[in-house]
Amino acid sequence: MTKFDEATQAIRVDESTYDVCLDPGYVIGGPLNGGYLLAVILRAVVDASPFEHPVSTSAQFLKSPVPGPARVRIEQLKAGRTAAFTRATLVQDGVAQIESLITTATLGDVEPMYTDKPGYVMPRPEDCAKLPDPRPESNMTLNAQMEMLFDPPTIGWLTGEPSGRPESRAYFRMAEPQDPDPYVLALAVDSLPPVVFSAGARGWAPTVDLTWHLRALPAPGWLTLIGSGRLVSDGWFDEEVEAWDSQGRLVAQCRQLARVGRR
Repeated sequence: MTKFDEATQAIRVDESTYDVCLDPGYVIGGPLNGGYLLAVILRAVVDASPFEHPVSTSAQFLKSPVPGPARVRIEQLKAGRTAAFTRATLVQDGVAQIESLITTATLGDVEPMYTDKPGYVMPRPEDCAKLPDPRPESNMTLNAQMEMLFDPPTIGWLTGEPSGRPESRAYFRMAEPQDPDPYVLALAVDSLPPVVFSAGARGWAPTVDLTWHLRALPAPGWLTLIGSGRLVSDGWFDEEVEAWDSQGRLVAQCRQLARVGRR
């Protein structure tokens, strides 16, 4: 079991309740990363499901959970021959923090009938850049859990030269050697700096709603994350992220609505 597996494990209490312990290693300046929190919820849902994989997840972030004990409460809505539908709530101190609807199914290792190609060709990993290590007082523990190599134009905001477009692109893998799986993908699709940074905004950009789809089981190796936005307006922005595996297959799609960062 890797550190990430331990940090996301869910322990069954009864048929509708799982105990979890939210790990302080996945903090971004105070709040816990949303993708990490979804991975925790998905562990519980898949354990209770007759199917193996979370193929569709839609979540509303009501509050910002803090590291420590919490519970996942699940309600089985329907189970058919090919998919099951579950409502799951992350609860901390008796208060609902995240509400989610999750569809589980079992994906096979099959050749796609049709597959698109990435809309952007990434430079080679050796031509990409890492973000500077955060200062200890910044409470950015998430960075230590991942290794990311960024397409240089998308991190111009670091030096006060944002591209002016909502975009973020990087190669991703866990810092501890681990082949990507659906739970790693849940983290990966929410691991990029908010695309609004490249549009010229900064600060914590809280997610309000996030939906992601698992499209295929990823091959070992680097994931390629391509993030973009369509509209930044009136204090809101959207973010779309595609995850491609080392074999060039689209393995996850994510879309979220978030608030523009507050310094």
